Amino acid sequence: MRSPSIGRRTRPAYPILLLVAALAAGGCAASTGRADRWQEPSAVATAAQPADPAPSSAASSSSAPSPARADVKRVFPVRSGNVGYHPTHGGYPGTDVFADCGEPVVAVTDGVVLEVSRVDRFDKRGPLGPDNGGLSVSLLGDDGVRYYGSHLSVIAAGVDAGVRVRAGQQLGEVGRTGNANNVCHLHFGLSPKCTGSDDWWIRRGVVWPAPYLNSWRKGGNRSPVAEVTTWQRKHGCPAAPGR
Repeated sequence: MRSPSIGRRTRPAYPILLLVAALAAGGCAASTGRADRWQEPSAVATAAQPADPAPSSAASSSSAPSPARADVKRVFPVRSGNVGYHPTHGGYPGTDVFADCGEPVVAVTDGVVLEVSRVDRFDKRGPLGPDNGGLSVSLLGDDGVRYYGSHLSVIAAGVDAGVRVRAGQQLGEVGRTGNANNVCHLHFGLSPKCTGSDDWWIRRGVVWPAPYLNSWRKGGNRSPVAEVTTWQRKHGCPAAPGR
């Protein structure tokens, strides 16, 4: 596999036109989650950083983030000056970040790589969902949130399940694998990790990322911990996709 290159541009990105094309095609974004298709670590130690107060709920889950660190740094997931994205997404919460193919995709925060898909198994004739993401990486941040990116063109060497990465470290390159509809972009999702389940429908995103992306793009550090925790307290780890 070739080594990722930073700054290489292979196809211009026109955010508004590409967004229309992607939404017209029904959106994008899920990933493989099957054990035979993903590299997954065994036990992973996690921590979390509370940000805004989360509403209380009678429901709870042992997988939900718990407060620990107060020094979690976050950065925008694509290292490029020419990016665009929309606050909404077709079908479920997520954000398509449009950028040139080949632009660096980086770790949003410090954490441990959870799942890696290095092979594009998407087939229009296959089941909708599990293989949509093409080449994909998910990271369990030290804040307890899972950060997911898909449609990559390549995964960086050494980025494997169980490997620890730092905020800003390159994970791969923007691409158009999976059901990206031949449009260069990164699908980005925020979710809790649901241990021991094939949860591609959760991994693809459960809360809207745009407000957090807006902050990180400007050098801010807005935390999704409270919203992700609240979502999991309400929904737990659903056993099947839902709208």
